[in-house]
Amino acid sequence: MRKTLAFYVDKFGCNRTRQDLSLGMNSGTIQTMKTLLIFRMFAAFLVMFSQIAHTHEALTKYQPNHLAVSVASDAQGQLWRASVKHGYIWVDKSNDLGKTFTKAVKVNPQPMKIAADGEARPKIAVTAEGNVYLTWTESLKAPYAGYIWFARSIDAGKQFDKSIIVHRDRAEITHRFDALHIAPNGEITVTWVDKRDLLLAKAAGKSYDGAAIYYAVSSDQGMTFQPEQKLADNSCECCRIVTTHKSDGTVVALWRHVFEGSERDHMLAEIPKPSQRVIAHRATFGHWQIDGCPHHGAALASGGEGANWWGYHMAYFDGNDKNPGLYYSRMDGVAWVSSPAKIFGDNAKQAGHPSILSVGKQVWLVWREIHQGQYTIKGMMSDDEGKSWQAPKILLSSAQKLDYPTLILHQQQPHLICNGQQLGLSVISLLSSY
Repeated sequence: MRKTLAFYVDKFGCNRTRQDLSLGMNSGTIQTMKTLLIFRMFAAFLVMFSQIAHTHEALTKYQPNHLAVSVASDAQGQLWRASVKHGYIWVDKSNDLGKTFTKAVKVNPQPMKIAADGEARPKIAVTAEGNVYLTWTESLKAPYAGYIWFARSIDAGKQFDKSIIVHRDRAEITHRFDALHIAPNGEITVTWVDKRDLLLAKAAGKSYDGAAIYYAVSSDQGMTFQPEQKLADNSCECCRIVTTHKSDGTVVALWRHVFEGSERDHMLAEIPKPSQRVIAHRATFGHWQIDGCPHHGAALASGGEGANWWGYHMAYFDGNDKNPGLYYSRMDGVAWVSSPAKIFGDNAKQAGHPSILSVGKQVWLVWREIHQGQYTIKGMMSDDEGKSWQAPKILLSSAQKLDYPTLILHQQQPHLICNGQQLGLSVISLLSSY
């Protein structure tokens, strides 16, 4: 695994030991301490590698309740929430920015092991007509295996039609980390991480890095999905996929990719029209070399509106050896233009899991930090399409766990959404915070 040990030493706080060694100790004691330090560093390295390579196994575990929720806004100014409890997806809505919610409606009739932690969680979207769409990943018995489910309500969430699996491949393998996107024309696109090609390569005695990105499209409001198609080979195995659409409605996906030499940067591709071929572009250039999945997906927003569309805003974690941390960059069309990408957040405080939202020339960026048991959501904004940024601000803080933050456009205004173990669901207007 190619990664500097210094990163892991800093992660585990062992870098302070060098100072301790200078406090009047004799040479034999110092040598002993150095030996112990090397052992601690190596042990920390093994622990970190184990966490990176295998944390996705934890997502198959059943939990009675989850902080990982998804929230969407509708044309009437209501907030819709999808949450998981005791193996069921529940949907409720709020007319007062999350202070109170209606009685929740059960989506799936039978309980199942639903991935609802970290990068994996149910997704919800509400159309202008009031249709409610959901996707989620069912964790199967086989390690890392899953199915991607879809459900819809066409009566404003009063009841949900029978849930369906969106992919026709029913092998008990990895179909996980679903992303749901509704295009302006009403088409539903579901993307996910899929390992069918890895298994085929192994059976043929061929090498294959990572997994693949697959997608399925529905043009009839979710009644049926067209047969799934492959968007790209060699994706990272367990980082979330993010999607947006261009001004012409074309759906675009961004994911962490395994490039040559096991460099874990990001790839961007448009969902092609029938008979068109996939064109993918490398979107980030940190050249982070690591033989494991960092479990840390990116954020994506379209830049510009209508005829003024110019490209994409991206926020992502890069563990590159020289300066690991969160980065922001822009992609003009298919040309990477931010040189260098802007680093933000405090990596020493585990800054991670950003969310980004673009409204005209304004761009909003939020992320989570953890320090000495305190959870903090920070944010910053740009009013010139990401060319310059105001200083970061603390938007939310708690001594108990806060989930990853997300941004939504609610009544044409940017809002922060974050679920907390102590605070519950927080809905914060960003305009009033700046």
